[in-house]
Amino acid sequence: MPPVALRNQVPGSVRCDVRVLGDRQVVWVEVDSSSRQGALSSDSSSMLEHAAATALKQRLPLIGVLRSSGADIVEGFAALHGWGRAARALTACSGIVPTILIVDGPAVSGPALLLGIADHVLMTELAYAFVSGPTMVAEFTGVVIDNEELGGAASHSRYSGAASLITSDMEAALAAAELLLAYLPQHNDQEPPLWPTDDDIERLTPEAGELMPASPQGSYDVRAVIRSLADDGNLLELRPRWAGNVVTAYITIGGMPVGVVANQPLALAGTLDIPASQKAARFVATCDAFNLPIITLVDTPGFYPGKDLEWRGMIRHGAQLVFAYGRSSVPRICVILRKSYGGAHIVMDSKNMGNDLCLAWPCAELAVMGAGQAAAILQRRATVEERAAFEADYSKRLLNPYVAAERGLIDAVIEPADTRRIIGHALQMLVDKRERLQPRPHDNTPL
Repeated sequence: MPPVALRNQVPGSVRCDVRVLGDRQVVWVEVDSSSRQGALSSDSSSMLEHAAATALKQRLPLIGVLRSSGADIVEGFAALHGWGRAARALTACSGIVPTILIVDGPAVSGPALLLGIADHVLMTELAYAFVSGPTMVAEFTGVVIDNEELGGAASHSRYSGAASLITSDMEAALAAAELLLAYLPQHNDQEPPLWPTDDDIERLTPEAGELMPASPQGSYDVRAVIRSLADDGNLLELRPRWAGNVVTAYITIGGMPVGVVANQPLALAGTLDIPASQKAARFVATCDAFNLPIITLVDTPGFYPGKDLEWRGMIRHGAQLVFAYGRSSVPRICVILRKSYGGAHIVMDSKNMGNDLCLAWPCAELAVMGAGQAAAILQRRATVEERAAFEADYSKRLLNPYVAAERGLIDAVIEPADTRRIIGHALQMLVDKRERLQPRPHDNTPL
């Protein structure tokens, strides 16, 4: 169907309509940078507000394209209030309809904050976004910096985590937005759409177990494990360059879209730090909002230690991940691949966090800490030989999944080859899962 324009006589740099993207009907809103560099007047911002309100009312995904130099300084204070109303309307959409913003040019000043509200942000390679530009940075800090280094796509991909995906151009961004929507429902009262697939849910995955290195300190790419579980080996990884010690991705199993959170041993040995906690928490919250089951693959020796992390709020930000799992009501399956130590064991969706199924591979190590750490604390005054004997005994008796299984802290110890089959059947069983939620205005998310 051709696009249906919304309020097409309103002056300004913004146009919106209802159109079809791929095979999905969406509300489309676009800022035209050819009109005064996309400066947002109060009228222009009212179009953004109206597009978000229409998406919410009609329960349609919202796709926005930003190319804006910020609020219109000629209009002054009214322009500030305009994008504030747009921000409020976009916030109202949060968790109800999917919101995707594409940055294909500048997105600067206050309106750049809209990027932090959207579910997913796509940036083309030539785009840039920041709240305070190079001139202000130089004036206040004395640091000379250009647009690209301060807020370019590469910077947001690597340092800020603001961009979910980076694409080469607008055409690629549209394809990425279409792919993202393929994993998400039209709104939060629908289930995600099923994908057609010929990949048998009974397919065995021995290659997943073969990825495990012989040494407990060895590394491997957890994305290879995810691909072995996914239909046809396909995954869509989000924020791949930010917080590389955790992987967040969409896949399908038996045609069912699911979200995957996995520790990545290739980066910081899979430990959890502040960016990793934030990245995983945001992803878990998005999956929970739009009814995607969550699969958590665990291989972490714990939280990354350091004075700097503690001073920057490791407690608060680590709590974000605990909070995200604790309040989620979608089907949740946890698979402990190898290490699961200490507080990180709890944070990565342990059985006591309320998951529906907790599995472990035979090589899994579940403990308060590793053998070396335990020896350093409990055998401080022992000889080298005594500490070595203690570590060997500790590893043999405690660093295995069977003690945890005896205590009901995991549901089953499974062979790696059976992982896809068991997860697939569990997802089919949990498809009708429902939880009665207590009515309340909103929860108090740790920030």
